[in-house]
Amino acid sequence: MMEIAPNFLTDIIDEDIENGLKERIHTRFPPEPNGYLHIGSAKAIFINYFIAKKYNGLFNLRYDDTNPVKEDTEFVESIEEDLRWLGANPDAIFYGSDYFDQCYEYAVKLIRDGKAYVCDLTPDEMREYRGTLTQPGRESPYRGRTPEENLDLFERMKNGEFPDGSRTLRAKIDMASPNLNLRDPAIYRIVRAHHHRQGDKWCIYPLYDFAHPIQDAIEGITHSMCSLEFENHRPLYEWVVDNIGFDPKPKQREFARLNITNTVMSKRYLRELVETKRVDGWDDPRMPTLCGLRRRGYTPSAIFSFVQRAGIAKTNSLVDERLLEYCIREELNANAPRRMAVTEPVRLIIDNYPEGKVEYFEIANNPVDPEAGARKVAFSRELYIERTDFAEAPPPKFQRLKPDGEVRLMGAYIVRCVQVVKNEAGDIVELHCMADLETGNGMPADGRKVRGTIHWVSAAHAVDADVMLYDNLFTLEDVNAVPEGTNYLDYLNPDSLRALKGCKLEASLAGAKPGDRFQFVRMGYFCKDSHNAHTFNRIVTLKDSFKL
Repeated sequence: MMEIAPNFLTDIIDEDIENGLKERIHTRFPPEPNGYLHIGSAKAIFINYFIAKKYNGLFNLRYDDTNPVKEDTEFVESIEEDLRWLGANPDAIFYGSDYFDQCYEYAVKLIRDGKAYVCDLTPDEMREYRGTLTQPGRESPYRGRTPEENLDLFERMKNGEFPDGSRTLRAKIDMASPNLNLRDPAIYRIVRAHHHRQGDKWCIYPLYDFAHPIQDAIEGITHSMCSLEFENHRPLYEWVVDNIGFDPKPKQREFARLNITNTVMSKRYLRELVETKRVDGWDDPRMPTLCGLRRRGYTPSAIFSFVQRAGIAKTNSLVDERLLEYCIREELNANAPRRMAVTEPVRLIIDNYPEGKVEYFEIANNPVDPEAGARKVAFSRELYIERTDFAEAPPPKFQRLKPDGEVRLMGAYIVRCVQVVKNEAGDIVELHCMADLETGNGMPADGRKVRGTIHWVSAAHAVDADVMLYDNLFTLEDVNAVPEGTNYLDYLNPDSLRALKGCKLEASLAGAKPGDRFQFVRMGYFCKDSHNAHTFNRIVTLKDSFKL
């Protein structure tokens, strides 16, 4: 199992232990079920799961389902599926909505203690009263309500007596605080929406900043590790924990989010791509979602290796997507079986090879792994080769097939092109060759050197398939910083998918199962698609331009 490298978060925990922390280390991953997890989520999972394991602690999955408007059981189920696919199996699964009764009682406690009040300001008025970074806020005219009046109004909010959005429950903290999150933040709002788990029991819902520390404290979370945008919310987290009176107290600490070149991580943007059908669903292999990466052929180990190598720090940065490609390429180079596939086929006929004859050549499954053995590949008179492996007017140093030129057919004979057959449109439809039948897996008897080697597939044994070639979803490197006057959708890559129909694969690939990964020799790494029985998705090319 992978282990997390020492980082500033483990340093904090080590210091806490040295200072007498006696509780068992307990972490959590708290996704909101309003979309599918993406590779940025994998960083949060990696940190919380592997830190728990490093200290022999516990790891919870807790759904942050406090906003019923956009949440759905589809997303709930997908989140657990993705977590288990990554191998980050939680020790327990909880739902934030199961704590609604306790959240309500804690809100009542704050009201009784004079630390919360019901406010009638509209959302626009609240923003106006809040002030700015340079100007303090103004107190709400409803801030002076008595605890008794607030208790009555809050109960009536719960009972559904008031319209949506007409009142909020606010924490009474400090309208002059330099931290805007402490300027009497709303902690409950009125929302009439069916909840995927609680049904229609509630018409008031706690806000995340109020519910989250309560959930952490109830579950015994020792270290609540979240992304950097919550750093300014930490004082409110601690205010809630302190004023409710939890002991022991969970500790919130923040790390930088994972941002990757040429893609987006915002669920809002990802949802828009899906709903406007710019992609083929949440699991489109071009998406940075975990289900999309899984369908494309990425592995949990490659994703976690990428997260580890990208680093765990407190400074936001943009990670080159080629590092992710490097990680999966490194893994598949070592263990992916090699197979021959012709993606843009042209027929090659060996004129001096007997019609009807079939022989089998042994070809290594993986030259990098001697223990991978070899397979027998059928060879016949008629083959398919890549159209780009022949040039009628070759450029300088072209080492593939050309008129009157020789190449080695991988693992088999040397052949010489003797005739080019074209159709009426001038397209090449057949290449006729003569084979040196003494060179099957051997050198020419006369000692001549043949530099080029190309792959092939026997026409009589070929498996028909479609091959999908994927590229970056966006042409802009930093999609989070689009130029003024433009929209992120303006940078969608029109060439992010190239579908190759009528490809010819060697016969052994007929038995490939969804999710099986291969190197198509000289072409790249590919995965059998989980949706379409005759489709293979390119995971990554063979060429590696990234340097660690």
